[in-house]
Amino acid sequence: MNKFKEIFSSWKLLITVLVIVMISERIGLLKIPIGSGSIMFLPLLYAMALGLILYLAKPVKWVNKEQTSMADKFIVIGISVFIAKVGVQSGAAIEAVIKAGPALILQELGNLGTILIALPFALLLGFKREAVGMTHSIAREPNVGFIASKYGLDSAEGRGVMIIYIVGTLIGTIFMGVMSSVLASFTPLHPFAIAMATGVGSGSMMAAASAPLVSMFPDMATEITAYAATSNLLSTADGIYMTMFIGLPLCNFLYRKLEPVLGKNRKVKTN
Repeated sequence: MNKFKEIFSSWKLLITVLVIVMISERIGLLKIPIGSGSIMFLPLLYAMALGLILYLAKPVKWVNKEQTSMADKFIVIGISVFIAKVGVQSGAAIEAVIKAGPALILQELGNLGTILIALPFALLLGFKREAVGMTHSIAREPNVGFIASKYGLDSAEGRGVMIIYIVGTLIGTIFMGVMSSVLASFTPLHPFAIAMATGVGSGSMMAAASAPLVSMFPDMATEITAYAATSNLLSTADGIYMTMFIGLPLCNFLYRKLEPVLGKNRKVKTN
């Protein structure tokens, strides 16, 4: 009973979300043709963008901080329903998933490749040990917990992983949705390959990135959903081990090699 009271006490939040959803659905699917392809924008992206704008702008104190904290619980409920649907569809395409073989397992190594790009950029921007926390992984909840246990969240590495966690939560899903549409339209990558790439270990990011693929290739919708869901499951399961045994050691190794060369834009503050 207390849970229901807590939910209904956030009626302003519920109304705000309902209005955002109605506006987003009213806009509908938008396609921007560019050359031989097109970039697709789905209502999911508008809803996230509008919610982000309202949260950051805060023109009126219509929804307070305590009520916005309830949004996390609603997200869990929504993603749970989505994952259940995905699980049923994945079971229907289990043969296609099995045929993918090692590709689904080895694709996790692709996530480590971003370290080679992200870490040098972070150092060029002037970050020090924060760069290790920022670039060692996608910085979802398991990674935040791992860095917290190893370095502490009040450390430079802890501040770095929290920066990416917050940024990923706010705009990561929007970025993933647009990027998926762009890759499907302007690269020779197969839709199944892009679907596997959407499984980065975040349910919301996977949902936002796989939705454009399903809209663009409706005849492959079942297989795309299956590849995305299975990839996301594997990334969630083995991602933390990749971080522990490969990602973080690789990041620390590159930091020691690159920081003396690239990390000259900011001095480390000393107490």
